Amino acid sequence: MKTYIIISALILSSAFVPRLCSAQATAQTNTVLDTIYANDTKNVALFFPEPIRQGITGSDNFVFTYNREQEQYFGLLQAKPGKESNLLVVNRKGSIFSYIVRYKKQLTKLNYFIPLSNSIGNEKPIITDSNQVVTSGKNIDNRTYYYQKFCTYLLNRNQRIGRIKKRNEGIVLSVENIVFDKSALYFVIQIENNSTLDYDLNFLYLSVETRQKGKKKSLQRLYQKPNYKHNLASKIAEGKIIRFVYVLPKFSLSNDSRAILELNEKDGERNIELKISHRYINNPN
Repeated sequence: MKTYIIISALILSSAFVPRLCSAQATAQTNTVLDTIYANDTKNVALFFPEPIRQGITGSDNFVFTYNREQEQYFGLLQAKPGKESNLLVVNRKGSIFSYIVRYKKQLTKLNYFIPLSNSIGNEKPIITDSNQVVTSGKNIDNRTYYYQKFCTYLLNRNQRIGRIKKRNEGIVLSVENIVFDKSALYFVIQIENNSTLDYDLNFLYLSVETRQKGKKKSLQRLYQKPNYKHNLASKIAEGKIIRFVYVLPKFSLSNDSRAILELNEKDGERNIELKISHRYINNPN
């Protein structure tokens, strides 16, 4: 089993980076901002881990366009010759991204895939005084923050553990990857809707099924409760694909056991049970 030491160290260290406060706060950060180059003949695409809610440039010679009516994950940047400026983007969950933007006649990079770790903070206010720091009750704890970072990292990777897939009436359920890290198993899951109807998710359960020994052989199924679910949607529109991660406490299976991923449709019958061999569970990436 591989443990991602480097990425773990980076994620843990980033958890201590100070968060940006609201406009009412007086504290400032000394974050060094990355630079993004653009010109007036090409579109530079910025893909974010969550849909964009707001994007602002500091100068008129830079234009950042995004869908203001229906939130999407990407925006387009163009620039005219002039002095450098800055770009501020806020996503659906309030994460803040800030960059220096410059005009450059010849571009070597047209697409930027921005991880959540590039966020410089969150717009939720943090109240401080000389003795203590009080944060909103909605702020995530350190463990959830780590899960969020690592799940985002896994979704950005192109790694597969094997061919684990099953389909029913145009709905395809697959497990792309199973990763072990810090006493947890991360299941990277994909649901693809190739049908002509939207798919409303009722539930997605992961259970362990064990064959009971004895004269009357039977199967026992035990539900495994996830520690965390990342990017799970309640609806998959026709022709769309969603990818998400289930984080479960580490477990292993005997030869008589296997994992079952059970997908159930709300008010429908396009249900799937995907069987995962003990070999995949016991030998994760």
